[in-house]
Amino acid sequence: MALDLGIPILVVDDYQTMIRIIRNLLKQLGFEDVDEASDGTAALSRLKERSYGLVISDWNMEPMTGYELLRHMRADDGLKATPFIMVTAESKTENVIAAKKAGVSNYIVKPFNAMTLKNKIEAVCAA
Repeated sequence: MALDLGIPILVVDDYQTMIRIIRNLLKQLGFEDVDEASDGTAALSRLKERSYGLVISDWNMEPMTGYELLRHMRADDGLKATPFIMVTAESKTENVIAAKKAGVSNYIVKPFNAMTLKNKIEAVCAA
């Protein structure tokens, strides 16, 4: 199963350092087409402008959380099939369950490395 390194990816996090870390990990893996948004609201407007092959979003953001972004995307016919990986520092079981129920494609607990990210992306995007 080969990964399409050309897919456009949207990274959503309110912490600029985390965006930079994820962007660098994606670059290490060979992904070049990476956009960013600072919260769920900004991400939704990006998603209306352009089609993405994957969304990687933090859970805890203001004003719109990654969980709320996920719910908006899954309720939108044009976005509901987009793979969505939730990134969080919290490994609380109830959060994982809530994200699964909301339709998350995969879940990563911080901190993580390029290999973990690659495995999660392959699990949701490999053709």
